[in-house]
Amino acid sequence: MSFGVAAQGRPLSADAPCPCGGGAYGDCCGPVLAGAPAATAEQLMRSRFTAFALGHARHVRDSWHPSTAPASVDLDDGLRWDRLDIVRADEGRPGDRRGVVEFVASWRDPRTAESGRLHEVSRFRFALGRWYYLDGEVDADR
Repeated sequence: MSFGVAAQGRPLSADAPCPCGGGAYGDCCGPVLAGAPAATAEQLMRSRFTAFALGHARHVRDSWHPSTAPASVDLDDGLRWDRLDIVRADEGRPGDRRGVVEFVASWRDPRTAESGRLHEVSRFRFALGRWYYLDGEVDADR
């Protein structure tokens, strides 16, 4: 089974390792990218990382809170998101209305041989039965 077609990005089989590092794609981010609501803010953060890794711009846009979402999302097809490390997750569990997830995401650009890390503290909001990414503060020094 593949969740890729439903998510409109590069397909990935259900038994493949999830790009976020959370287990098999079919048990981790696959269902969320296919439209199931994330149970926690961290799960939504992981699915957003996986969406960047697989080129699922629609999930990135649809999981963004309407009050802060850009009109469109364009992903750099050449950039490779290789690793996600969750530093901390505050609140963001079932029954919470808000959550914070701090993470470090590693990337590389095979076209230029550059690589780097994105360190962000992201805020999430629970509304209409779903978690949404609200905004984030990027640590440019890390």
